[in-house]
Amino acid sequence: MKPSLLDKYPKSLLNKGTGFLEGYSHSLNPYTGCSFGCSYCYVRGMPVSLFRSEEWGTWVDLKRGAAELLRKELARAKAKGPVTIFMSSSTDPYQPIEYKEGITRSLLEVMADDPPDFLLLQTRSPLVTRDIDLLRRLGPRARVSMTVETDREDVRKAFSPAAPPIPARLRALRELADAGVGTQAAVAPLLPCTGNFPAALRSVTDRVCIDDYFMGDGSGGKRTARLGLDAVYERLGLSDWYARDAYHAVYKACLSCFPDGAVRLSQKGFLP
Repeated sequence: MKPSLLDKYPKSLLNKGTGFLEGYSHSLNPYTGCSFGCSYCYVRGMPVSLFRSEEWGTWVDLKRGAAELLRKELARAKAKGPVTIFMSSSTDPYQPIEYKEGITRSLLEVMADDPPDFLLLQTRSPLVTRDIDLLRRLGPRARVSMTVETDREDVRKAFSPAAPPIPARLRALRELADAGVGTQAAVAPLLPCTGNFPAALRSVTDRVCIDDYFMGDGSGGKRTARLGLDAVYERLGLSDWYARDAYHAVYKACLSCFPDGAVRLSQKGFLP
């Protein structure tokens, strides 16, 4: 189902990095809303979602004039000090509408011409490979963080059926790395997976961040609990994975196959 679209003309784009993103000077969201509509997304419980009449995942606001606005805001921000940007914190910058609208690409074009000190580009879409030309211009100032929560397609379909398939994301990570773009796999949140998962990640990237609901939802898992995800785990017969210590085995396995310092947990894994 295609999302309902609404044109918006924001007065600002760069938001101060706070909370989980306090390690960044700014966050940047090309869109409001996200048609991937993942069941575990913390944004479901935030005002931007709760105050809309439509269900999360069924609507997207398009930020018109974004590139021109960013060009002005970025110049002002850089005049005040170092600028580090997390894109995006409450939407996926490469959700399907980006194929047509290209708002994210227009923002990258601005940053390629006037680079911030660092840009972390958080997505779960292979569409990011379209912009390898711009990411290469940013060089070490940019890192693509690709969400890969599991290596099981049945699990992915149960929790995020509208999101891109896992194999396509792994191929995208390899393509980015082969092009010289900095990458990491964001196992966030960790979902039930096989014992081959760490090795599959290591084959396409040299850095991984592991997070779960209890470390990463900003409330020790309470915010996620309100989404009713325990029922999904129970239906799949995988309730043991919905636990505070479920990440330990995957974390240890990643430590054994990634270089020293390349495996990070929760917030530290997303820092510049």
